[in-house]
Amino acid sequence: MIPDTIKNLASGFSEEIISIRRTLHANPELSFQEFGTAAFITKTLNDWGITNERIANTGVTGLIEGSGPGKYLVLRADIDALPILEMNTCEYRSKKSGIMHACGHDAHIAALLGALRIISSLRNEWKGNIRFIFQPGEEVLPGGAQKILDSGLLDHPEPDFMIAQHVYPELTAGMFAFREGPYMASTDEIYLDVHGVGGHGALPHKTIDPVLIASHVVVALQQIISRRIPADVPAVLSFGKFTAAGSTNIIPADAKLEGTFRIMDEQWRQIALDEIRKMATGIVTSMGGTLDCRIVPGYPSLRNDPELTRVVKKLASHYTDTDHVADLPMRMTGEDFARYAQRFPTVFYRLGTGGVNKDKPVHHPEFDIDESSLELGAGMMAWLAMSLTTP
Repeated sequence: MIPDTIKNLASGFSEEIISIRRTLHANPELSFQEFGTAAFITKTLNDWGITNERIANTGVTGLIEGSGPGKYLVLRADIDALPILEMNTCEYRSKKSGIMHACGHDAHIAALLGALRIISSLRNEWKGNIRFIFQPGEEVLPGGAQKILDSGLLDHPEPDFMIAQHVYPELTAGMFAFREGPYMASTDEIYLDVHGVGGHGALPHKTIDPVLIASHVVVALQQIISRRIPADVPAVLSFGKFTAAGSTNIIPADAKLEGTFRIMDEQWRQIALDEIRKMATGIVTSMGGTLDCRIVPGYPSLRNDPELTRVVKKLASHYTDTDHVADLPMRMTGEDFARYAQRFPTVFYRLGTGGVNKDKPVHHPEFDIDESSLELGAGMMAWLAMSLTTP
């Protein structure tokens, strides 16, 4: 198989891929509400003669068979948007107030659709089986990946490997980036309700001040990161919401904390969560209050299979060149593709999309991409898929 053949097809499909992305960008849908998105994906695949079916209610999947026996690969793209009011003024800006494709999932769909058209066009040139999954609900817990796994779609047979591509505005369009081993963090949510006794702000001795107690909790819990977890295990505990409905002269009866705990190590994840619960309860109790502690399990940490990542990175350099293949640093954001990574050898890599609003990261109301990256992303996915499945 010759990369130039794939590049020529990707170039020929590029205008349509861009048009697809713009249509999707203008019509975003929130997690598990992607009915119109799924219908659009289905129609596009049907128009191209690619068999497909619904999965997890608003997801779409299908299997493309090559010319003979080979490996079984799964390609995944997430399809949901975010509850963000778009601030861009482009012609394809969101038509839905307060909903925006601010994480590039519209680009993921368009690139995977383009890759599937190339793969289908060249099915006599490769061997094995390539499944595609347009997955709903990546942005909210418990995540669409878990629904896909619970459906049994990937049980019999299990895939040999699975890959996903995600936009990366920090990289210039034309670049691809990879990381072996741990890459993204787990994403647990922490909810602490501190109950005390309210009263007059001028008479604090007659109260059990939940604001003071909760403040001690916020500060003390950071010791779990700095003194309990090993220094070589990246971890973050952040509280982004502190609510106490008192006033200048009123100490409330309750205070609420909401935060996130993230870590790269699954063993220390469980130890730290137990420590958070134990320490918070101890502090609140010792100061006379009571605590309701709720921890919502999030996505696990994402670990790329080292051997598969090395193979994929080498293939990527064959498709482009070594100057356009980079290494990724670890980051404490999360991704529900990690659920697949717990089951199968996986690679989650990044597609450079910088150039337009390069300084606006994902989840920013002015996020956008350099659309030249779509042709590159579609071609790369097709190349990787056909190369990996063919013995």
